[in-house]
Formats: sequence, C-alpha cells, structure tokens
Amino acid sequence: MTKARWRNRIKRACKAAGTYQPFFDNVIDTLAGIMEMRDDAQEKFLESGGNTIVEYTNKAGNTNIVKNPALVVVMDCNAQALAYWNAMGLTAKSYKQMTGSLSAQDESQTLEEALAELGI
Repeated sequence: MTKARWRNRIKRACKAAGTYQPFFDNVIDTLAGIMEMRDDAQEKFLESGGNTIVEYTNKAGNTNIVKNPALVVVMDCNAQALAYWNAMGLTAKSYKQMTGSLSAQDESQTLEEALAELGI
C-alpha cells in the first residue's frame, strides 16, 4: 500500500479511536512511511519464495545460511511501527492508558473496528 493510503488509514483509525490530535500528523507521516517500506519488503519476501532462511555467498566465496534479508526488514519495520502505534493509542494497552478504560462498549468497538481496518 502506498504511503498516502497508509497515512489516511492511520489518521482515520486515530479519529475512530478518539486519540487523534493534529500534532500527530508528523508521527502519522513517519509511520505511513514505515508501513509502506514494510509492505514493499513483505512483497519481496513473498516473491523470493517466502523462505525464512537463505544461502548467501560472501566475497571469499563461502556460502553461509542467513536469515532472509527481506524478512529482517519486515520484522524491523514491524517493531518500529509498534512503537508508533503505541504512541498514538492504537494498541489495547496504550489506548487504555490514554483514555483510562476499555470497558465502555462503544469505545472498545470503535477501537476494534479501527484496528481491524488497519489489519492489526
């Protein structure tokens, strides 16, 4: 998905969760870039056969078994993105910290819908 589409989806999710603030726009833009990079790496990972371990031949001609570099990028992007999701109250724990509760049915349904839309 493109950065612009991610930006729109994240902003809608924040608004649906009631955590959106205009000063989040720079953070949302950064997160959208991370998510676009993750999507690109995930596509390359799947196109390469989806193997978690691959053979790599170094300059000396030695072949080693390494973690698939595309998978490493996907995992790194996911870890970075999680920090941003937390900062914007888009995980259950961070949402509870920001709003004080997950018990209100309408609030939790809105958050669940927002997270489902993001594919989380």
